Amino acid sequence: MTKLIALLLILAMAIQLIKPLGLPSLRRRTDFWKIALIAFGIWALDLLLRDFLM
Repeated sequence: MTKLIALLLILAMAIQLIKPLGLPSLRRRTDFWKIALIAFGIWALDLLLRDFLM
């Protein structure tokens, strides 16, 4: 499942480079790094919550 999520994130970044998604703060092609930054933040939050809840 995590490999699928990683693949989808890479695909979203590639689409952002080809044709911007048009979402707020993702309107330019050079904003593809923001997708990776958001994904890293969610991943870190997931790891922290997993430690505290289990």
